[in-house]
Amino acid sequence: MNNKRNTSYYTERYRPQFHFSTPKGNLADPNGLVYYKNNYHLFHQKDGNWAHAVSHDLLHWNHLPLALEHDELGQALSGSIVVDKSNCSGLFNGGEGLLAFYTSTVGGEAQSLAYSTDEGVTWQRHKKNPIIENPGIKDFRDPKVLWHESTKHWVMVVSTDQTVTFYRSTNLVDWAYSSQFGMEEGLHAAVWECPDLFSLPVDGNQEEQKWVLHVSVGDNDETKGSTAQYFIGEFDGRMFHNDNDSREILITDFGQDFYAAQTFSNLYSRTIWIGWMANWRYPYQSPTSPWLGAMSFPRDSLKTNKQNQLRLVQQPILELDNIKSKRRSFEEFMVEQEPHTLDFSGTNYMLEATISWEDLREFGLRLRHGDGVETLIGVDVEYDKVFVDRTNAGMKEIIDRNGEVFPFGQRYETNYDASKGSIELCVLVDESSIEVFVQEGMTIFTSLIYTEPTNDGIEWYAENGTIIVQDLTITYLKNTWRDKSLGYDRLVTNVECVSLQEGETTKFLAKLKPDEAESQYEILWESSNKDIANIQHTNGQECLLEAVKEGEVMVSVKEICSGLSKNIKVTVHGKPTLAERIKQWF
Repeated sequence: MNNKRNTSYYTERYRPQFHFSTPKGNLADPNGLVYYKNNYHLFHQKDGNWAHAVSHDLLHWNHLPLALEHDELGQALSGSIVVDKSNCSGLFNGGEGLLAFYTSTVGGEAQSLAYSTDEGVTWQRHKKNPIIENPGIKDFRDPKVLWHESTKHWVMVVSTDQTVTFYRSTNLVDWAYSSQFGMEEGLHAAVWECPDLFSLPVDGNQEEQKWVLHVSVGDNDETKGSTAQYFIGEFDGRMFHNDNDSREILITDFGQDFYAAQTFSNLYSRTIWIGWMANWRYPYQSPTSPWLGAMSFPRDSLKTNKQNQLRLVQQPILELDNIKSKRRSFEEFMVEQEPHTLDFSGTNYMLEATISWEDLREFGLRLRHGDGVETLIGVDVEYDKVFVDRTNAGMKEIIDRNGEVFPFGQRYETNYDASKGSIELCVLVDESSIEVFVQEGMTIFTSLIYTEPTNDGIEWYAENGTIIVQDLTITYLKNTWRDKSLGYDRLVTNVECVSLQEGETTKFLAKLKPDEAESQYEILWESSNKDIANIQHTNGQECLLEAVKEGEVMVSVKEICSGLSKNIKVTVHGKPTLAERIKQWF
């Protein structure tokens, strides 16, 4: 199925340009990630169904029809897929196929099985479903299945309230209980969900492996929403042993929006995972339409790193090179008292830099900067913190899933030894997200932002000291959803609709994307009714509009050469009467 329909495909406001998102409707947990017959398969939650997409490079995706839908056992909640190469299950007549393990819901959460002989396009439910009955608890879901080579058994790990439970099987249909892990281990602020279990080399040494057990932690007040944690230790095919103190909490991502991450199965030379870029405090409340939800950029080079203690390291997949466009390199510069505005504008790019300092209180860079809006990335040297701050990123509050006001604009931070005197940053910026990889992926922040597409500047600042910015490069990233174009394919504005009172004025701003096209362009502005709202002045990208009298008009924006156009709805209200003003005062 070819998704490169036309130049307007995936050009909506806030639509990710190089991250995965669904064309319309809800998107949640990644499910059943598997590499099979030269394709990456990404299934994901969509209202209790499994949606399906395929890609040859983890960048360019084709959407397929729903894979697993509701049946007589209810919803098909999160789970995993394995390739049954030797027909262990007896379901493939001596051949091979895909097995999907998922949570069904009728009669309580239980684990069920489906199988496919056509590369995941169509599925048959197993006649014995559910293959693992509910043991009498509320939360019993999200089965992750993997092959354990040492014991020659299949292993399933399932979320069981605030623990995980392990099962074993030789035929992938009949499962026996092995053990439970998690009681009094790690963070217990909410239910554990979407477990994953995989082995990784220590410092890239394939001869020294450690097991990583990963779980997401549901919505709670302690972490201001949902989060995710991991454990590093040993797994013998039956039991997991945590190498660290049971009270130690290892957070996967210090931003607010990385959840339910899963690794791809049947991918033996690499460990790659993708997470749901959202939070269970506000899962489907984003100001986007017709879609809700996106995935993180795929992360590779997952490995444990021996710097004092074993920690999980994550970096963007190497395939990122395939969508790199123009690259800008900047000479070394210093920032002292005055902010340093970079000669750059963009909303889809990768920024890499090394920053060093001696005496300093705080420094940072303001991304998606403009009109008083920005997302901060920086280091608080005085208090040894690295942070991402979206307080002024555009949307300060959101109505959460409970119908209450939640402070979306917050600062997120974690410890960083500022006595090192330097830091390395790699930042991926898309239309509505920022992913920050600190010190080659030792620390990660994933944050959604809802910043107007015309806010696209970068500014550096330093407080009470000086920083030196070295090896700064910014690489534009191509969109992965539309056919390549030599010119512009999007026209964006700072607003889509506005309300004014008679006599008020407002400024509109329009820009063409992608930013790296750099061709000359001419923008025309026009009001559909000058008697209601009249254009006072235009200056290329800018337009000054005056509200004249009560009514509604459309202000059209058009670029001559490309033919791209957009309309801004303007509603003009009459001036309030004296009685109305008195009522407002009291």
